[in-house]
Amino acid sequence: MYSREFERIGKRLFAEHLVGGNFGNMSAREDNKGFHIKQTGDYLDAVSGLVFVPFEGTVPKNASSEYRVHLAVYKNSPHSAIVHAHPQAAIAASLVIDKIIPEDSEGKMFCPEIPVVDGAPGSQEIADNVAAVLSQSKLVIVRGHGTFAAGKNLDEAYQFTSLAEHSCRVLALKKNFLPG
Repeated sequence: MYSREFERIGKRLFAEHLVGGNFGNMSAREDNKGFHIKQTGDYLDAVSGLVFVPFEGTVPKNASSEYRVHLAVYKNSPHSAIVHAHPQAAIAASLVIDKIIPEDSEGKMFCPEIPVVDGAPGSQEIADNVAAVLSQSKLVIVRGHGTFAAGKNLDEAYQFTSLAEHSCRVLALKKNFLPG
């Protein structure tokens, strides 16, 4: 059931250049039992299998290395889906800006502020930092690493991922047009 949905969103992420190689991951909550996440090493546009991670109990060894983030977000928020991508402009912006304030109309409307947090990939620190923001928001950027977007389904999480990259590209282009 979830595999087709993961693959469909994965193909969109690749088409928009929001991920490359086997970077990034996605998950979808299953009631209050746990969540399905892509296997470590899988490409997002060709999911070979999903792994079920229970909220309590042993985490399968083949779960994505970012399973801690997904687990922390689901335990601390009502979100039902998460998309983690590596959009280039958003990553670049996170290296020089601590909080991104979109200036494009869509960014202003849907996400007027995009927090930037720290944390090493796969660590509990990144899980705690991302979960703290996503408990009150739908989008965060991890400095130098990528976006985590959450929502009621994978489509909504994907839309916030795309929004982050669009808003960061607009800010970068604006800088190029400024005099001096």
